[in-house]
Amino acid sequence: MSLRTVGAIDLWVEEGGQTDGPTILLMHGLSGTGEIWGGLRDILDRKWPGRWIVPDMRGHGRSDHATTYGIATHAADMAALVSDSNDLYLAGHSMGGLVGILLASGWFGVHPKAVVTAGVKVGWTADEHAGIAKLIDMPVRWFDSEAEARERFVLVTGLKGIADPASAFARTGIVEEDGKWRLAADNRAAAVAYADTPDIFRAARAPVVLAAGEHDRMVSADDLRTLDNDARQLAGLGHNAHVESPDSFWEMIAEATGVTP
Repeated sequence: MSLRTVGAIDLWVEEGGQTDGPTILLMHGLSGTGEIWGGLRDILDRKWPGRWIVPDMRGHGRSDHATTYGIATHAADMAALVSDSNDLYLAGHSMGGLVGILLASGWFGVHPKAVVTAGVKVGWTADEHAGIAKLIDMPVRWFDSEAEARERFVLVTGLKGIADPASAFARTGIVEEDGKWRLAADNRAAAVAYADTPDIFRAARAPVVLAAGEHDRMVSADDLRTLDNDARQLAGLGHNAHVESPDSFWEMIAEATGVTP
């Protein structure tokens, strides 16, 4: 694990697996951190025949805040992390999935062989965009205790009742300054909500797996089927399917990459 300088910012990056073989890059969703992939990362350590890379994206977790957060900016960051890989696969949740689909366009100098996603939102209503605009302009909220900040982080990532606020994951999503605590994520990172998912999907030049949990309140499998008739519904799971059932997400990766599950 280390900080990697990409352009003018430092990104927190964890790497593991084998030095030979294919590379897989895992990208988290809005407000999350790379640590959210902990369950799947453990599976990759046992079963993936190459290297895995898990970053905190700009404005999240242990990575720097920035002045811009468009979906293309995230894609450029991620491309820089894997520019040395000629055998590349991508996996992403929600925002991270959309970044992966954009990278599949080839516009950023990398050419993934497949992209596996869950929870990518297809479209936003006017009311949802209004809420995003308010979030972007919202001042930082400070908490008097670490416990309060941990609880809030688990709530905003949609993981209440799924992730333990006392976990190592929750610690990566908060920051202490002068005895007060805040969420690590920059509210301005919510600007990714203005990306056009259908246009991005049409630009992809690699196979893309679209999936949504049966109980995902952000996006449904039927929504995703407006983009791809083969979009999958993950039975019994919600928006954070990759956390609720890392094995189910791994099965999609194994199928898309041809790796023995």
